[in-house]
This record gives sequence, C-alpha cells and structure tokens, in this order.
Amino acid sequence: AGGAYIPPFRLKQMMAEAQDKSSPEYQRMTWEGLKKSINGLVNKVTKTNMPMIIKELLSHNMVRARGLYARSVMKAQLASPAFSSVYAALTAVINTKLPENGETVVKRVVGQFRRSYKRNDKPVCTAMVRFIAHLINQQVAHEILGLQLLTVLLEKPTDDSVELAVSFVKEAGCAMQQLSPQGLHAIFERFRGVLHEGQIDKRVQYMIEGLFAVRKTNFAEFPALEPELDLVDADDQITHELSLDDQIDPEPALDIFHVDPAFEEHESQWAEMKRELLGEDSGDEGGAESGSGEDESESEDEDGAAKTQDIQDETETDLVNLRRTIYLTIQSSMQADEAAHKLMKLQIKPEQTKELLRMIVECGMQERTYMKYYGVLAERFCKVKREHGEIFDELFAQYYATVHRLETNKLRNVAKIFAHLLHSDSMPWSCLEYILLNEEETTSSSRIFIKILFQEISEYMGLTKLKERMEDQFLSQHFQGLFPRDNPRNTRFAINFFTSIGLGGLTEGLREHLKNLPKMIMQAQEDSDSSSSSSSSSSSSSSSSSSSSSSSNKRPAKKKRP
Repeated sequence: AGGAYIPPFRLKQMMAEAQDKSSPEYQRMTWEGLKKSINGLVNKVTKTNMPMIIKELLSHNMVRARGLYARSVMKAQLASPAFSSVYAALTAVINTKLPENGETVVKRVVGQFRRSYKRNDKPVCTAMVRFIAHLINQQVAHEILGLQLLTVLLEKPTDDSVELAVSFVKEAGCAMQQLSPQGLHAIFERFRGVLHEGQIDKRVQYMIEGLFAVRKTNFAEFPALEPELDLVDADDQITHELSLDDQIDPEPALDIFHVDPAFEEHESQWAEMKRELLGEDSGDEGGAESGSGEDESESEDEDGAAKTQDIQDETETDLVNLRRTIYLTIQSSMQADEAAHKLMKLQIKPEQTKELLRMIVECGMQERTYMKYYGVLAERFCKVKREHGEIFDELFAQYYATVHRLETNKLRNVAKIFAHLLHSDSMPWSCLEYILLNEEETTSSSRIFIKILFQEISEYMGLTKLKERMEDQFLSQHFQGLFPRDNPRNTRFAINFFTSIGLGGLTEGLREHLKNLPKMIMQAQEDSDSSSSSSSSSSSSSSSSSSSSSSSNKRPAKKKRP
C-alpha cells in the first residue's frame, strides 16, 4: 500500500490473508484503512447524525489516530467554516473520552492561527478564529485564549483585524460573558476606543456599532450552544488551558505512519478501552441467553410495526437528486438534441416534468450571456408533447410575477428563452395575456423584461410578421393588456413604450384608436342626446294626443231644430 490505490474489497481480502498481524505491511494496511475511515466519518458529520458518527469513531483506534483525527477535523472545518460549531461539538465529545485528542486539536488550531496571522492569510485566519470561538463555547479551550486572541487583534487595529475580532465576539461573546464578564467588558472598551479613533473604514465602524447592538440583547441571536450540539455535561467537560504565548508542539509525526513493535499489544489494550467507552459489557451472558426468547419476540413485533409504518421524506432529497441529475446531464451534453435525448431517457415521472422544464430555464438563467442551446432544448421538449408548452405557459406567468427578484443578467436570459419559444410557436402566444402594460402594474424590471422579449422576437420574426401576429383576430383578445384601449393614459403609455424600444410599428392601431377617440366620444354623446330627445318628443306627442281626445269627449252635442 505504498501510495498505490487498492480497492476496499481487495484491502479487506489482503488483511484477512495476512498471517503476521505485527508485520509492517499489515500495520500499513490498517493505517491506510484507519485514515480513510476517520476522514470519511468527519466529512459526514451533521447535527442530526452526531451520536451515530461518535460511536463509529470510537469503534476505531482513536489513540493511534490522534493526529489523523485532528488533521481531518481541521481540514473539514477549513473547507466549511459554517459548520465550525458541529466540528467543535464533535471534538468536545471525543475530548471527554480521550482528552489527548482534544488537546492535540487545540494545539494545532492555535498554531495554525499563529502562522496565518503572521502571513496575513485572511481566509485561514478567519476559519481558525471561528473554530477557536466554538471550542471556547464547548469549553474545550479556556476563555483566556479568547481574551488573548482579541487583545492581539485589537492591539494594532486594522480593518481586517477588527473585522476578525468582531466575528469572534459574536460567536463566543455569550459564553465569555458568563465565564469572564470583566474581561469581555475590557474588550468592548477597547472596541469603543477604536471606534472613537476613527482610523478604520466606515464599513468596519458599522460592524462595531452592530456588535454593541448585539451586546445590548445579551447575544440573543448568537447563543453559545445550540440545543442539538449541547451533548456534554458540565461535570464531564475537560478544558485545556493553552495560551498564545505557550511553546506548542503540534506533533506532526502523528500524521505519518510508523511501525509499532508492540502493535498487537496496543490493539488489545484499545479493544478493552473501546468496550469501556462504548459500554459493551461481556458479562451476564447467561441472563441474556435466558431472556433471548422474549427479546426475539419483541424484536419481531418491532420489525412488524416498522414494516407497516410509512416513512415520509420531508427533506426533499429526491427533488435535490433529480435537479442534480438534470443539471449534470445538461452540462455534459454538446448539443441540445443530445441533451434532450438523454433527459428523455431518465424516465422522469409525470409530476416531475414541471421541475425538469424549470431546470432548463434556470440552467440557462445562470449563464453569463444567453446561449441559444437552452432555447433549442426547451423547443425540443415542447415539440415532443403539447402539454410541455402549457407548462412553459405557467412558468412564464411565475417568472413574470417574480421578475423583480432577478438580476439584470438572469432577467435577460429568461426573456430570451421565452422569446425563442414564442417565435418558434413552441408555446402558446396566449401567455402574453399575463402582461398588463401600464404605469401602475409594471416595474422597471418587468419593463426591461418586456423590452428584451419583444426585441428578441422582432429580431427573429421581423417587424411585419410580428405586427400580423399581434393583429391576429383569434389572438387579439390575449393582447388587450399589451395594447390597452380602456384608458387614454394607458394607451399613451403603451405607445410611448413600444416607440422607445424601436417597435413603434406595432402601435399603429393604438394611434388610430387614440386619434379617433374624441370623435368616438362626441358620437357617443350625440347618440345619447338624440335618444333622449326622441324619447322626450315621443312623450310630448303622446300627451298632446291624449289631451285632444279628452277635449273632444267633453264637447256638447248640437241641439236638433224643431
């Protein structure tokens, strides 16, 4: 195993076939397996699986792997500083069982901070400061180390050093306020002095002011320990009192393989220690055997209950895996036809089709400039099934409603993808009914979206064909929001908008409507007046006829002559 890769099954086979358990070859194989196991377990640890990872770690020889564990934890923390609290909690639990391992981690973290601070390596220094803060929260490191670190950072304040000090106090301030309130008060006084001196950048001054606001709330937003990571009792905590001035030996030789003459003896000692740590008692075997029947029956009942229980995954793991698969498939294809062929072979469920089409738009959205590749890919899916075009219609409504949340570059790419689908007749033009072009119902982002959309369509179709499409008698009902005629103000707004983006030819109908609007209003008034006059004349004539009839009835009859 001298640097060459050996598959895991082959490594197990070689270890099983090894006759001499104390030979250098066997020790090297176990060392390589130990290194891979610890590195993998440390990389997998989270808040939820912490107890399981701790048991698996303690099942390995952690005395022999003291240097390997410290190296793996520091490497993982440097790669993901946001998980510093998780790695500190893991170290705190290991520290209660094996204090030497915790001390090695603290030594190496302090040494790494010294080196990065001298080299002005801000990323590494920031990660180490954060790790030290969470080690103090878990009381693996003493609070004096934190006070010394803050004193060094604020002794000659610069923008970077003050920024590091502020982040440290936010992470560890709650614990230090309980452990050393006077020391934390002195640090805040120093912060106040730096703020009054005014020699640092305005941005950093605002950070200090924000820190004082956090202090007033007693660090309510930055608790020392999260409930999921409070795993060690106060009586079991072992604190290592190291300072920045101590002569620290990081023991780098622990990371390198060495042949152990007493390998078998040390392994047997670790086996006994492991049983004590994990609580694996070998006694009471008879009692266990006598009660085995009851245990088996209980386990069978539990298995039956587990089989009938439905497990619902609310972490959306399947959705994340689907999106990852779609993304990798799209990015690994050279042409749109190849990508469409690969995606259709994924056997995606009908309810996941919308997510697939959304991913095509989002992948195109992330590019720096628009790539026709994504528009052609979306067109291929629309040509395969008509339902896909209807789904893109829904996506158009969703993206237009939230277009104000997109950056300008992403907004441009989305608009050009939908423009490609429209000019190729891949999705229905009725989607444009979601657009209401007036001053009240549009924003600057939505107006940019409409501008890019229509300019792109005009570039492909030409202004003449686009105008014919806009005046289509079957589709015109869907374009009433784009070319409003309900209000002269909205009509003028639409005319000015399309004219300003170079598509004034589309507004000839609106201009004619606006030109004839006064005549239409006058005609409507005349019609209303004529109708009212005709009704009044009819009523007057009816009244006159009724009066004449009544007068004729009242006239006396002539007397006959004798």
